[in-house]
Amino acid sequence: MTQIINIYKNEQSEQTMTSLEIAELTGKQHFHVMEAIRKMEPAWVKIAASNFRLGSYKDANGQLRPCYQLTKTECLYIATKFNDEARARLVLRWEEPERANALNDNGKMINDKQLCLPSPKKILALADEIIGEGLRLLNEPAEDTLTATQVAKTFNMTTFDFNAILRDMGIQYRAGGHWNISRDLDGRGYTALRTHVSYSLKGEKKIKTYMTWTMAGLRFLNAKLGYPNF
Repeated sequence: MTQIINIYKNEQSEQTMTSLEIAELTGKQHFHVMEAIRKMEPAWVKIAASNFRLGSYKDANGQLRPCYQLTKTECLYIATKFNDEARARLVLRWEEPERANALNDNGKMINDKQLCLPSPKKILALADEIIGEGLRLLNEPAEDTLTATQVAKTFNMTTFDFNAILRDMGIQYRAGGHWNISRDLDGRGYTALRTHVSYSLKGEKKIKTYMTWTMAGLRFLNAKLGYPNF
């Protein structure tokens, strides 16, 4: 059985939770959780100016394996990729040390009723706040960018024609169900990724990431297409 490293205090006396425990709480495979954390780390580094802390644990065979050790804020940021139930579990898990250490005025332990634990609706509302903050961090680089539809209008084109022309010119290509800027143009600040979260009528979360164009990208397109759109 996988050894779970519980919440503890590091050198800075800040509580952390391992990716192993996140996987156990959310019912996900650990390597899937690790992959999600790695994908979300660049956006976190850009905004928070710090990497996620990498630790290790011993598997059933006694071999050392990598795992992440996340603070509460980092953990709840990663939780934006999870469904409502998984996020609620993580929120409650972070409350456990607070409940365990809570004392009343007489120095006695406070029980759950005295703590006035939040209702499921309040937990989900808190989870929604976490999603909102996570999306704000993710989308900050794309805050002032334009979608393909908005750019297409500046050229008096339909979105379909606009995307087709850029594809034929080798400016972009389609892969993974969405448009991507060509590799030779990547990293020039012409585009930024934007993340959108929506829910179906059954409450299923849908996450869509798509490419948007910066003002530098619009000027580049203007030069390539030859339309004086601004």
